[in-house]
Amino acid sequence: MKTYLSIIVPVYNDARMLANSIPLIAKSASNVTPSYEIIIAEDGSTDETYKIAKKLAESNPVIRVLHSKRRLGRGGALRRALREARGSIAVYMDVDLSSDLEYLKPLVRRIEDGASIATGSRLMKDSKTSRPAKRDVTSRGFNTLVRILLGSKLMDHQCGFKAFKRGDVLPLLKRVEDDYWFWDTEILVRAQRAGMRVDEMPIRWSHGRFTKVSFTKDILYMMGKILWLRKELG
Repeated sequence: MKTYLSIIVPVYNDARMLANSIPLIAKSASNVTPSYEIIIAEDGSTDETYKIAKKLAESNPVIRVLHSKRRLGRGGALRRALREARGSIAVYMDVDLSSDLEYLKPLVRRIEDGASIATGSRLMKDSKTSRPAKRDVTSRGFNTLVRILLGSKLMDHQCGFKAFKRGDVLPLLKRVEDDYWFWDTEILVRAQRAGMRVDEMPIRWSHGRFTKVSFTKDILYMMGKILWLRKELG
């Protein structure tokens, strides 16, 4: 039987969250379709993440683990998982479930309605977001620069809650170069440049307690990547 929906969960040293999150994701996926798989994209963890992921897969046949012995980076792990997914629609979400799972079905519906990519947004008018003021201001500034310098029409590029029509985005992956945090923004910008339909929808989102984003270092990296992509796209 062909798989309809693949849910990808990228993880790196996430042992403390993985065992609790995966059953909740499975329950939510089953409310969308009976034909689904969950892919734990384990990216060279140094804690018990891979061990826990294997146990989860052994206990439930819909769960698969893609293990990497070396760090691929968030973007690299997502690229690999999208290529190896079996579903015609793929969704990825963060393991901390910062994006409310009640929005999974509406996100998938956007793809069924004809979008190539659908992304959750923390910055639209009807979004319900809870996070520190410093990060909110920084996020708004980053996304404004993406719109100005890269011509994007979206409000929020970095939300870790996206759905893809795999047949549309697999060729696009060959052009997406970033392997780390900028991967989300790059694929959305390149998709728009390619004329793909990219939908954005407001969601309920809460700041992850165990975020791995290094505030100062990653801000400088992301700003540099905006300038790089602007030059790359001409």
